[in-house]
Amino acid sequence: MITVKILGTGCKKCQTLEAKVRELVAVNNIDAAVEKVTDIQEMVRYGIMMTPGLIVNEKVKSFGTIPKDDQIINWLKEN
Repeated sequence: MITVKILGTGCKKCQTLEAKVRELVAVNNIDAAVEKVTDIQEMVRYGIMMTPGLIVNEKVKSFGTIPKDDQIINWLKEN
């Protein structure tokens, strides 16, 4: 199972990214656990200074932007 973390304090971009990732996981039948992380200290541990952050299997994939759907799917399927 893939672990996915959305890092963010609850801003609009963070909410959008979380919804998008959850939808892509469901539509593409990807075996993934999606978790929302709002703890600032955990974000700092990943080196995220701009939200939203996207972590796939403990690797930082993006931060500060909302990646395109196909890019998110590629990251999810490469694991």
